Amino acid sequence: MASTQQTQSTLPAGRQAAPAAAKAARGKGKKKNARPVPHACAYVQATFNNTILTLTDLNGNTLAWSSAGTCGFRGPKKATPYAASMIVKSAAEKAAEYGIRDLSVFVKGVGQGRDGALRALNANGFNVVSIRDVTALPHNGCRVRRARRM
Repeated sequence: MASTQQTQSTLPAGRQAAPAAAKAARGKGKKKNARPVPHACAYVQATFNNTILTLTDLNGNTLAWSSAGTCGFRGPKKATPYAASMIVKSAAEKAAEYGIRDLSVFVKGVGQGRDGALRALNANGFNVVSIRDVTALPHNGCRVRRARRM
């Protein structure tokens, strides 16, 4: 005697699974056309644990980004100047289709990767127009801890 099993769908009620042919035809989505961006902004965030680089156009729309984790670095190696140079190389390859020539660089943070990223931006063929430090500084920020009783 053959048992008849019903397969239960993991989709919510009212939704139906799309056929495999329709899924394959859709793909990942529409490919954006690369418009030429001669002048862009580079935001370097260098913390004690990681370095992140974001390349944007002048309106702030992200063109390419990269971080030490996405480049395969793990643990304490993520905050090194070498990792920063590899991050810039990776982001430069992603942004090559936009034809970026001039960069305004905004550096944030106190990590080791800030100088390495600046040197790598010059080495990867970008013309660095300006460098601005946008690291947040406390204006007498948090309340000091209580004095220790001895």
